[in-house]
Amino acid sequence: MVELKRRPYKKELSEHVVECHHVTREADGLRYIEMRVLNLSKDGIYTEELTNLEACIVVMTGKIDVTVGEESFKQIGNRQDVFDRVPTDSVYVSSGKTFDIMTNEDARVLIAYAPSNKSLPTALIKASDNTVEHRGKYQNKRTVHNIMDDQSPISDKLIVVEVYTDSGNWSSYPPHKHDQNNLPHESFLEETYYHEMTPKHGFVFQRVYTDDRSLDETMTVEHENVVLVPKGYHPVSVPDGYDGYYLNIMAGPIKKWQFHNDKDHEWILSRD
Repeated sequence: MVELKRRPYKKELSEHVVECHHVTREADGLRYIEMRVLNLSKDGIYTEELTNLEACIVVMTGKIDVTVGEESFKQIGNRQDVFDRVPTDSVYVSSGKTFDIMTNEDARVLIAYAPSNKSLPTALIKASDNTVEHRGKYQNKRTVHNIMDDQSPISDKLIVVEVYTDSGNWSSYPPHKHDQNNLPHESFLEETYYHEMTPKHGFVFQRVYTDDRSLDETMTVEHENVVLVPKGYHPVSVPDGYDGYYLNIMAGPIKKWQFHNDKDHEWILSRD
């Protein structure tokens, strides 16, 4: 079984570019998702050529310039900390294209990837283009920034969202899954979670489990950890005193988010 939790590391790709995470399909047991997290400092330049992958470049913090062929997006990014709790800017790049990321300040970038051979227009997804949702009640409250949801025409396969979970609340809850290609009842989407929390020395809990418990892992997840969800239910619990943030990547054979709740816990949705 592939390890589901990943801790950050520091790999210097160039003088001003440090890689903190790199999830690949080949190494990490996924079929539809790859991801990379980069920390860039002043004068940092990162270049990547996409072959059979599409990508979404999310400016988590700081400001960057992104160039794709003849198109250039200058000084994009909308916050200094993810817990500013405002949406940020992103750039979509389809397969077969090369992109450059440059910055004159400290910046953190997450790049989400999914397999695709479809040529689509490069797109700047402005912070103001994000739809913002407030979900849940009682101890099940969270705020969602939809960067590219399953209705977005921008991407071929990629779904990218940010979620804030308040102190003492649960998220991705009641437990739900999307690991069966059985539309219109359920879709197959792999998922990854990139976590941050405030204060940074905090932690959250995440359980990933299947109905038959052939997969059943409960993890203590710390700041900047990544959790892979190849299948199964995947709730998150945030302890009192801390707030949680995660960025989700979802992708599968069909770009449709149709989930199935764990029947043992679905009753909480009908509480008065």
